[in-house]
Amino acid sequence: MSNQYVKILHIDSNHPLLWEQLEQAGFQNEADFTSSKTEIEVKIQDYHGIVIRSRFKIDKAFIDKASKLKFIARVGAGLESIDCDYAFSKNIQLIAAPEGNRNAVGEHTIGMLLSLMNKLNRADKLVREGKWIREGNRGYELEGKTVGIIGYGNMGKSFAKKLKGFDVDVLCYDIQDNVADENAKQVSLKELQAKSDVLSLHIPWTPETDKLLNTEFINRFAKPFWFINTSRGKNVVTDDLVAALETGKILGAGLDVLEYEKLSFENLFIETERPKAFDYLLQAENVLLTPHIAGWTYESHEKLAQVIVDKIIKLYRQ
Repeated sequence: MSNQYVKILHIDSNHPLLWEQLEQAGFQNEADFTSSKTEIEVKIQDYHGIVIRSRFKIDKAFIDKASKLKFIARVGAGLESIDCDYAFSKNIQLIAAPEGNRNAVGEHTIGMLLSLMNKLNRADKLVREGKWIREGNRGYELEGKTVGIIGYGNMGKSFAKKLKGFDVDVLCYDIQDNVADENAKQVSLKELQAKSDVLSLHIPWTPETDKLLNTEFINRFAKPFWFINTSRGKNVVTDDLVAALETGKILGAGLDVLEYEKLSFENLFIETERPKAFDYLLQAENVLLTPHIAGWTYESHEKLAQVIVDKIIKLYRQ
């Protein structure tokens, strides 16, 4: 099929280069950033491709209505908002762009870890309140520690690469074999839990990873540890995380994602009463919170779009 006959529906806004380069390559671009999922389902049979971020779930019912669909491109790393198995069964290609924001995630993870260990957020707050407290803000050095990374794909590898200059031991655990490189040693989960001073999650949200970090999982760690999560909020049981923070089993937590996030990642929750665990996180001085922005830099905004463009063009050159 010639590119000029390929109609692509953009459901979310993205960096303008994505639209511009697809247009230059001969594809037909159309945008609909406001219609509901139901409204888009009425016309989706006219399109060969979809470009999305996370506005709504692409489920079986949606895919059944998309009779001409050849690809779904998500401008991001994960594909959990798509019924991947059903899409594959319909010979629909799935395109993601973890290469586009891996550097941003690696840098953000480093930033969260250093801030926690050196109590930067707490110290800054106290100085602004006129409190010059030195001993109470004594920090810890990363040098000599063991950092455990669960999930050694694009994001985990980026974080490990950033750790090279800190003189730490880096261990990784992954469900895939032989993913280690010069920056990390692949070990069993048991060994990682026995040796780690720091734990960083870089995993998708799947049935296997849902609620992975719970009390039982935490208690398998031999030492108290710092915890960073830039993956998905639902990989963590927040009540259990808070309990571990209260006992000191978890020394501090850097959370870019929360269990309470909506699927679109644009909002938290609408309930009138906040969960007690969330209130604890808001008040805790050894907790650092960011609104799902680890991979959300000015540079990654452009890189993500470029990766998607390149993969769509490659798909139609095959």
